[in-house]
Amino acid sequence: MSVRAFSKSLKELRVHMSQNSPASRGLRDFIVKSYPGLKDANPGLPILIREASGVESRIIARFELGQERKIVVDNLSAKDVEQKFNALVSEAK
Repeated sequence: MSVRAFSKSLKELRVHMSQNSPASRGLRDFIVKSYPGLKDANPGLPILIREASGVESRIIARFELGQERKIVVDNLSAKDVEQKFNALVSEAK
């Protein structure tokens, strides 16, 4: 993943995933690989990772004015998660 600083209109990222579900494997792999670079490039951006058994794998982006977008990434590979993630954060103007 090419790591970049996100637009200032992106205010928060929340990641929800199961710590042991096969449906969350792609998201877990994506986070392990990408989190350090994302945090280094965006040190002031809150990136919240929540693990709970049996939850739907999803990424939620909060933008200015409280606007939120959610993507569900159950049963996707890490590469597919990355593509959906890039599309989500590119919505920030």
